Amino acid sequence: MSFANIQSVQNPRVKSLVRLREARHRRRLERFLIEGRRELTRALACHWPLETVYFCPERFKAPAQDEPDALSVVEQAEDAGAEIVQLSPEAFDKVCYREGPDGLLAVAEIRERDLAELAERLAALDHPALLLVVEAVEKPGNLGALLRTADAAGVDAVVVCDHRTDLFNPNAIRASQGAFFSVPTYLSETRELRPLLRQAGVTPVATTPRAEKTIWQQDLRGPIALVLGAESIGLSEDWLDGDTLTAHLPMQGVTDSLNVSVAAALVIFEAVRQRVG
Repeated sequence: MSFANIQSVQNPRVKSLVRLREARHRRRLERFLIEGRRELTRALACHWPLETVYFCPERFKAPAQDEPDALSVVEQAEDAGAEIVQLSPEAFDKVCYREGPDGLLAVAEIRERDLAELAERLAALDHPALLLVVEAVEKPGNLGALLRTADAAGVDAVVVCDHRTDLFNPNAIRASQGAFFSVPTYLSETRELRPLLRQAGVTPVATTPRAEKTIWQQDLRGPIALVLGAESIGLSEDWLDGDTLTAHLPMQGVTDSLNVSVAAALVIFEAVRQRVG
């Protein structure tokens, strides 16, 4: 394995890596950061195009059971065509985003899917579609947690509408624990998505406290898109029209809303429960 070695924190590549924490810099370069062995391993497994992998042996940690060791991940990345660069501990600590880093970080190409790809995916399904649609979610950690839940439940796709956070934010990647790479995810405006769902025969099921039925009373076995909004503002009126089913999660006590990732987990797994009987 051959690789460059960067020692100085003043190196231009180190400075560019630090700037990739900023959404504007990510968009300009069309690149984003993947930090951590688990996330990088799953990116490789899903054949996400990696440009460069940076490693720091002094920050390596013992792998968990059934996880590859760090050098094996680096070798896999090299075999996949990535450039390999070693960083000094000082340089790696400068560029890493998370606390307690494990010595692996990569720069990858931003790759976005459009609604035409979603339409093709829906047409190719051999079972009733199960989509998750989230509108105006603000926190990247919540977005990552939603992707992690969607992956665990076997959701066919996630659509992020009217997004207020960058899908490629390092916190979103980290919170997804690598599910970012396995779950087909699309960006859209709400008003562009509605006609596509209608044409594909997918019924929106909007979660709203105004709904008469609970999520357990609603039939979720057909082709559906479970739609959730940010807990601060809920869903826009665009989702609450005549051809949308609605459902609510009954709550007791003084709490009037749940974290959006918690609410999504409840409604997604209710749909899974109904489908498997």
